[in-house]
Amino acid sequence: MPTKTNMHEAKTRLSQLAEAASRGERVIIAKSGKPYVELIPCRPEQRPPFGWLKGQIEIAPDFDSDNTNDEVAEQFYGNS
Repeated sequence: MPTKTNMHEAKTRLSQLAEAASRGERVIIAKSGKPYVELIPCRPEQRPPFGWLKGQIEIAPDFDSDNTNDEVAEQFYGNS
């Protein structure tokens, strides 16, 4: 069952309400008797583990050769 409170009460109990939300409780704050906002906890950004694409990306052996660099520069800048 969600915790429901009005805006005025939420101002005085914000720390307690935030703690409840961080524990997974649903906290709804009402304005003029109608649901207005819901407190939700911040979660750490989920980043994929380092190396998760290993074996899925292929890099050409000459990707950084002078010839390739010249070709790319030509495509960007034209004849110099």
